[in-house]
Order: sequence, then structure tokens, then C-alpha cells
Amino acid sequence: MSTNVTQILAAIESGDRQAASQLLPLVYNQLRALASQKMTQEKPGQTLQPTALVHEAFLRLVGGEDVHQWDGRGHFFAAAAEAMRRILIESARKRNTEKRGGGMVRCDFHEEDVAWDTEDTDTLLSLDESLTKLADQDPQLAKLVELRYFTGMTINETAEILGISPRTAKRNWAYARAWLRRDMDAPREE
Repeated sequence: MSTNVTQILAAIESGDRQAASQLLPLVYNQLRALASQKMTQEKPGQTLQPTALVHEAFLRLVGGEDVHQWDGRGHFFAAAAEAMRRILIESARKRNTEKRGGGMVRCDFHEEDVAWDTEDTDTLLSLDESLTKLADQDPQLAKLVELRYFTGMTINETAEILGISPRTAKRNWAYARAWLRRDMDAPREE
């Protein structure tokens, strides 16, 4: 399957608009599973559902006018993780603006925090701010957090996507969690 995905991504890069319709069936189940993991804490009746998250992320990846260059399946799924992160952050910011008017709070970032609580927009926004800082210092660590936290991938899946060993991914995950916890606990400027 990864060969088919890579070939279709190459066709999309070369401008074949039909290739996107061939790609979705191949990656839909995995993207849907990742989105479902993100939405496990979703309360019934919320407007953002896993299917909507998958479709929005997919459209951002292959539906726009911009032609993306993919370095294979891993790059595509890393981009999907980033797209899901951005969609969830945009949704949280919108709800935070509507409900609370802003303000960050102190929070903890635990190992089991690989599923997003859609009601905890303060933590999500604080995480996004800290993750942006981490990306400035170490983009690969930030990508690892995106893959683990925003798509719910395992250490082994993340290691495969990033092209590193599972042991390195686990060590980097521990470091990134500690770094983010420290940054998120730091007082915020208003």
C-alpha cells in the first residue's frame, strides 16, 4: 500500500488532479483512525467530528491550488498531523474567543496526553504556543509531538514516519514532554 500511496502522491505533485480521488480511499481509514483518537473525548453534539477533521485535513493537503511536494508516505502523514493540529487549534481558538475571551492557565502535560480533550481549549492553546517555540529550537522534536499528540500515533509509528529508531523516538518523546511541561508551566505574559 505504501508504494501505491507514494506513486499517487507523485502524480498529485505532477499536477494530476484525478490522483487525489485515488489517494483518499488508500489513506482514509488510517486518517480516520487518527482523527478518532483525537476526538475520543468529544462530547456528543459537538460540531467537529472525526470525519470532518479527516476531510478538512485532506482538503488542506491535496485540495488547494498549491501543489505540495511529498517525499513519500511518511511525509504525507506528517503533513496530515500538522494539518489536524492546525484545524484543532483554529477550532479551539474560535471556541475560546466565543466562550472565554482568552487567558492561559497553568497545566500539566502527561504521557497519557495523546488524546485531545476538546473542552480544554486553554491547555490546547498553551500547548500550541509552547510547541511553536519548540519547533523554532528543534523542528524534529516538534514534529514528533505533533504526530504523537495530534494524531495519536504510537512510538513505533512515529519512529517510522520520522525515520528514527523507536528507542530514539521514545527518548525524544520523554525530552519533548519535559520541555513542553516546563514551558507551559512558565508564567505567560498577558
